[in-house]
Amino acid sequence: MEALNEQSPLLQPRTSDDGDPNLKVVSPISDDDWQGGADEETKSSLYLLLLTLGGLGLQIGWSVETSNGSPYLLSLGLSKSLLALVWIAGPLSGVLVQPYVGLKSDNCRIRWGRRRPFIVGGAIATILSLMILAWTKEIIGGFLSIFGADRESQGVRICIILFAVIFVYVLDFAINVIQAGIRAYVVDCAPTHQQEAANAWIMRTSGIGNILGYLAGYVDLPERLPWLGDSQFKVLCAIASFTMAVTVAISCSTVHERDPRFDGAPELQDGLVSFFKSLYRSVRKLPPQIRKVCEVQFFAWIGWFPFLFYITTYIGGIYVEPYFETNPHMSDAEIDKIWGEATRIGTLALLIFAITTFAASVFLPFIIPPTFKAPKPLPATPMTPATPHSLTGSGYFSLKNDIPRSPTLSTRLSTLLSLLQIPGLTLRRAWMLSHLMFAALMWLTFFVRTTLAATALVSLIGIPWALTSWAPFALISSEISKRDAIRRGLLKPSTRDAALVAAGEDEASSEGADQAGVVLGIHNVAIAAPQVIATLVSSAIFRVLQKPRGSPGDDSVSWVLRFGGCCAVIAALLTRRVGEESEDVVDERLERRLD
Repeated sequence: MEALNEQSPLLQPRTSDDGDPNLKVVSPISDDDWQGGADEETKSSLYLLLLTLGGLGLQIGWSVETSNGSPYLLSLGLSKSLLALVWIAGPLSGVLVQPYVGLKSDNCRIRWGRRRPFIVGGAIATILSLMILAWTKEIIGGFLSIFGADRESQGVRICIILFAVIFVYVLDFAINVIQAGIRAYVVDCAPTHQQEAANAWIMRTSGIGNILGYLAGYVDLPERLPWLGDSQFKVLCAIASFTMAVTVAISCSTVHERDPRFDGAPELQDGLVSFFKSLYRSVRKLPPQIRKVCEVQFFAWIGWFPFLFYITTYIGGIYVEPYFETNPHMSDAEIDKIWGEATRIGTLALLIFAITTFAASVFLPFIIPPTFKAPKPLPATPMTPATPHSLTGSGYFSLKNDIPRSPTLSTRLSTLLSLLQIPGLTLRRAWMLSHLMFAALMWLTFFVRTTLAATALVSLIGIPWALTSWAPFALISSEISKRDAIRRGLLKPSTRDAALVAAGEDEASSEGADQAGVVLGIHNVAIAAPQVIATLVSSAIFRVLQKPRGSPGDDSVSWVLRFGGCCAVIAALLTRRVGEESEDVVDERLERRLD
């Protein structure tokens, strides 16, 4: 037998859990057990929770910025006309930072892992940015007062605003670093057949973070926690920073990546020009499945951005309409007061929306059958010095002596839950139906006339939002993980494309265009870039239909939401082009029979 070398797909480094830095041997894949492999063993729910726990802290930090950032900047004296330019930091950082971080993490070759250094670094930068942003007035005012400047002077106020705007950009860039790291971390650490489950856990942890963020916003935090700050924003930033530090620390210390030093030499990068060239090549060489998902996301997020930005205003407009009809000549102070009450009604609807999203994230994975089935244990061969313990610890049979065993509690529970699955409802089909449901709910704005009905509508939108937060990431993650497992000899190819990957002839594989970091970065571009289109179209609709502030009959926000519904229909049509693994396997079996 030819001696194995470090580049053999049958070899890979042990993780730190193995306690031995030497290489271990993975048994070859048999034709019958194409989804088997030592590193493809099923992970526990606790493992998936710990793997995705960082999403909880990340979501709380994100919710603090989105829900309280605008009022905080306005309180510093920033004008509303300049506020829109500040929040362009979100799509800008999504387009630039995530692909860059993804490419850099793909090429990271330190023992600690490819993703964890970026997750930890992004978390530290996010925490510092949150705290500095919250205390900007004290930091800049105190610093300039050393040189004799009056804290209440116009020059000091301008400096405070400029400093706060800079750190809004820093915060957005830092959040995108940790977000890119966490998404790629899940792809790398979860086995192929559990990518859908792992992304469902991200959806759940993020949902909990969203709910906690909204609940914290309702409580009078300075009164209850005065030692964390004298304003709501300061206390929220402190809570978000602490939560992020704890969740990221737990996740990164309990779940270990494989050693990337054995993955081969990284691609050399000479600077930003080289990065953009590499990104352009990666976009051109994207695997077909991932490209189709990105195309769907482009149109889907043109529809989602108006909802995320203007739904509170929409509900508030319904609340204030009868007041404006009764008294169309209110003073500015009266208008501000009534809109303040309307904003609270809208925020309550968003809290219910977050709860519905979390409930859907728990329930939907039980009724949608998984695309990949759990791998069957591989028989021992002369190449395997020992059978992994995890392959003999559960199930109906023991590989050690092939003696039938009684089903465990977890096995019986899994069998019971499988009865909830709806045959034929694949993840791709559920995603397509979610686009249609979102479009229908947006068009129902023609008939909504009360805040109660609007709140019910928003709560129902939590269902398609849960699928939007799960399905595309699960489909992409499964594709990336499958291709990586095939390359490393842990998965037997089941389609023609997978066979090309294994043979090293696939363009995406040879160009590094199917690596988790760069693919998820490009996918995020498909999410962030539509915000510009949505903003331009929304601005045009507002310019044509918006009425003066305080006037009754302003239906402009409703038409912006309906425009988003039209884009969702286009996304649903494009979703039909997205392939499904189950369909590929059936097609291949039919081809074999015909041959």
